[in-house]
Amino acid sequence: MDLQLLAALVIGIATIIVIVLRTRLDAFVALLVAALVTGFVAGAPVTDVLESITNGFGTTLGSIGIVIGLGVGLGKILEVSGGADALARAFVRALGRGREPWAMGTTGAVVSIPVFCDSGFVIMNPLARSIARVKRAGYVTLALSLGCGMTLTHHLVPPTPGPLGVAGILEADLGALVLAGLVFAVVLLPVVIGYARWIGPKLEKDLDPEVREAVYGSVAAGTAGTGGAAAGGAEAGTATAVAATGEGRDPAYDPAAALGEPPAGAKPHRIRAGLASLPLLVPLLLIVANTVVTAVDKNAQGDLAGEDYTPSAVAGVLAFVGSPVVALLIGIVLAVYVLLPRWTTRSQVGGWLSEAAASAGLIILITGAGGALGQVLRDTGVGDELAEAISSWSLPGVLVPFLIASLVRVAQGSGTVAMITAASVTAPLVAGLGISPLLAALACCAGSMVFSYFNDSYFWVVTRFTGLDGVAALRGWSGITTAVWLGSLPLLLIASTLL
Repeated sequence: MDLQLLAALVIGIATIIVIVLRTRLDAFVALLVAALVTGFVAGAPVTDVLESITNGFGTTLGSIGIVIGLGVGLGKILEVSGGADALARAFVRALGRGREPWAMGTTGAVVSIPVFCDSGFVIMNPLARSIARVKRAGYVTLALSLGCGMTLTHHLVPPTPGPLGVAGILEADLGALVLAGLVFAVVLLPVVIGYARWIGPKLEKDLDPEVREAVYGSVAAGTAGTGGAAAGGAEAGTATAVAATGEGRDPAYDPAAALGEPPAGAKPHRIRAGLASLPLLVPLLLIVANTVVTAVDKNAQGDLAGEDYTPSAVAGVLAFVGSPVVALLIGIVLAVYVLLPRWTTRSQVGGWLSEAAASAGLIILITGAGGALGQVLRDTGVGDELAEAISSWSLPGVLVPFLIASLVRVAQGSGTVAMITAASVTAPLVAGLGISPLLAALACCAGSMVFSYFNDSYFWVVTRFTGLDGVAALRGWSGITTAVWLGSLPLLLIASTLL
């Protein structure tokens, strides 16, 4: 491998770590500085580095910035209307004692098959916060379970775009990849829950104070910090009782307090869980319908890779209403007009949405900066260079696409790009490696899960919404994604004896 490009990667990563951990500058500045340093060390012209930064920033925010803004607005309306609280209490009642992390991980895995992780996490995170508020503990465990549950199916199961593209490039059977990916996801889910339950209680003390206040209200920090023990002990039972009776909650927390006093003659505002789920379910169902119909349409046209794909009439309509932006717009309109009482004023709604936008601002900037760094790494050729180097090593056949995807993921951040790059490099090598297209596809998808960190936009979405920073973010999110990556390796070796 070109030593200059390797040095660019190492120095760029070191720059982020030093700035985030050792200075008073925040992650937004660290990512931009690292992008500049990486480009300069790689030998790219100054103008090209700046163009890569602006293009990466704009492209990333073009795909996720609006979604984050709408998602936090939807979450705010769910919160102030009492809808999120109603959903949380219904969730805890249905699950019983100590099973909330399993429910969040499973929900995340199901939601993320058709929905991008970033969008799905933003949509579902208010539910995790509300459950933690009812339990008075365990938010980090729930958030990590939700986020990594989404990672599993996003990386392993078509019709998520990455695995779908891998199947097309390697000419793997799509139905077989769906089944194999689901098996991998089911087997790896206990790894997600186990790691989240282990690390979550250790990181509760590191929660950002504003996030802690937003989740737990005036609950004492010591109580909120007992997340892991509470999940399986007495406080979990208390959570079930609270959910069933409505008693024992933090007296300073009233989910509908922001609505103010109802006018004379109006009934107190109450939201049922079924009604509260509409603003979440409708966008999710629209996005699911779009993804499924598009995949079926591409398969019918024999163009799974989507290079020359022209959507049919029905697929075109669903592509519009089922895009995350339009779907979330519909969701936020439903939230405002279904969950809020008629006596809510325009100025109240505007104020809540402004608060939500303010809270999303730094998340959006950091997410865009992560995209800028990833674009610099792609444009300077670090990812391609890593892929070519690893493909020349003498390794068991199944490990070649697995390690190519892993190294490209570490180099440039995007799991989708990593698996597509690995599939493109591996495609002409499959026959010589002695592995089936299906096994190669699984290896590409599994390898792309490794060590989500600073150059991955989803890293910033999860850690900022969860309230983790610095070392805590690496221990929590980078650790859990690496754990499932390691867990997938023996599964691949077993699969290589069967496929």
